[in-house]
Amino acid sequence: MAEKRKVRKAVFPVAGLGTRFLPATKAVPKEMLTVVDKPVIQYVVDEALEAGIEHLIFVTGRSKAVIEDYFDIQVELEQTLRQRNKAAELTLLESILPVAGSTSFTRQQEPLGLGHAVWCARDLVGNEPFALLLPDMIMKAPKGCLAGMVELYEHDGGNVIAVEECAPDQAHKYGIVGIGGEVGNGHRITQMVEKPAPGTAPSNFFINGRYILQPEIFSILATQERGAGNEIQLTDAMVKLLKEQPFAAYRFRGETYDCGAKDGFILANVAFALARADIRPAVEEPLLALLKSLR
Repeated sequence: MAEKRKVRKAVFPVAGLGTRFLPATKAVPKEMLTVVDKPVIQYVVDEALEAGIEHLIFVTGRSKAVIEDYFDIQVELEQTLRQRNKAAELTLLESILPVAGSTSFTRQQEPLGLGHAVWCARDLVGNEPFALLLPDMIMKAPKGCLAGMVELYEHDGGNVIAVEECAPDQAHKYGIVGIGGEVGNGHRITQMVEKPAPGTAPSNFFINGRYILQPEIFSILATQERGAGNEIQLTDAMVKLLKEQPFAAYRFRGETYDCGAKDGFILANVAFALARADIRPAVEEPLLALLKSLR
């Protein structure tokens, strides 16, 4: 394994079709659906930037050009806002604009799984460690999940996976890790199992969609055979890398919302709206009244 180096780059696999949100995703990428007033992808990018990420790498697909446009200047819009003296709106747009040259986009031509999407970013990542953030998962906590993972990485090096606890009888639904001794602000990972058979899981800690990986994963993915769903599975490649390099688990303590599912998306909108001082007074009482009327 290469000498421990700073995690500067993050990969966002955004090529998915979003079929669970049809018909909306026929025209709008699922990553651009809004939680309150920001696209889902913006929350995930903000988490990466908070953790010190300098280069954002998006693995896209057909019909996802709007994501690239979103992270660029919109000349006509900004010109109109200036003419109308909309200073607050201009400041907001400037705050979400990445530094020039800090975003890259590459295509995943076929939907061959998460492992294949990661492999598509190999030339943009190069020979250095990188973060991987699944764009469906947005997280709410005083400290961002990736920021805590970077702290663990800086202490221990190697590879880091964020995990959360689930009910033991639900472990068969997730990718599960075996937990070993403490290391930094996390634990050593002893094994990884994708959707273990009921009663066979090594723990109830599931992988929640955040990773820091060493570049050696790319050579494994290059020859990785297809697994579940006839796709190239990232977990299968990580199991092989675990035989050669250490993995640590960072336990995320916060709320995670799976915005790739309707229930998670709705809950995220409610949670983030109630956390906003400018919105909560207008929605809290109507929400309570609605819940009361349903009982």
